[in-house]
Amino acid sequence: MTLPTDDRFTMKRFDKSLQVVLNSVVFRSSGQDLTTWGTYTEMVSRFTEPVLLALAILAMRSRIKR
Repeated sequence: MTLPTDDRFTMKRFDKSLQVVLNSVVFRSSGQDLTTWGTYTEMVSRFTEPVLLALAILAMRSRIKR
């Protein structure tokens, strides 16, 4: 804790900590060196793909039941 408070809490450090936590807990990292926007795009796509797949399965199920 030798850094002053202003140097400890920066947006760059917050962004890095958020990426590390989300990649370790929620998402699997692809291992590629991506930009910040690329990393967040990958996280959003990894979240939305299963949701869209589940919605497609529910839509097919409702069509089959008719």
